[in-house]
Amino acid sequence: MKYLATFFLSFIFSTTLFGGDMLTIGQQAPDFSLKDAQGKTHKLSDYKGKIVVLYFYPKDDTPGCTAEACNIRDNYDDLLKRNLVILGISFDDQNSHQKFSAKYNLPFPILSDSDKKVAEEYGALRGALLSFVGPKRITYLIDENQKILHLFKDVETKNHSAQIVNVLNSMKK
Repeated sequence: MKYLATFFLSFIFSTTLFGGDMLTIGQQAPDFSLKDAQGKTHKLSDYKGKIVVLYFYPKDDTPGCTAEACNIRDNYDDLLKRNLVILGISFDDQNSHQKFSAKYNLPFPILSDSDKKVAEEYGALRGALLSFVGPKRITYLIDENQKILHLFKDVETKNHSAQIVNVLNSMKK
C-alpha cells in the first residue's frame, strides 16, 4: 500500500508540475495559427521547407526571457545563414509582445498563445492539473518536413543560440 501511495503521489506530482507530454524526436509537429506583435498570423505550415526554431518562454521582459531573446537577437544573422526561422511563443498578449519586441529590438516574430492551446499541444505547460498553469521554457527544432528534429529541455538563456548551432553542427557530421 505504501508503494502504491508513493507511485500515485509521484505521478500526480510529475503531471501537475510538469504538464502534458512533450513531443518527441521524429514526431510530426502540430500546425498552429498564432498572431505576432503586429497582428500578422503565422502558421507552422507557412515555413515548410525551412528549419524552424520554435521556442516557448515564460514571460516578456523578465530576466531569463530577456536574456534568451537578446541572445537569439545578437546571433540572429548567423542563425538566418543556416536557413532557420525563429519563432518565440509565450502566453503574453500582442500589446505586451509589441513593447517587449520594440524595447529589445527583436528581429524575429514572437507569437501570442494567450489561450495556451499551442503550448498544450507541444507539452509546454507546467501545472496542467493545478489551478495555476504556467509555461515551460522549452525549444523545438523542427525540420523542413515539420518533424521534430531536436528538443531543448535545458535551455541556457544566455547561450541558447550556441546550443542551437551546436546541435545543427553535430547533425551534419
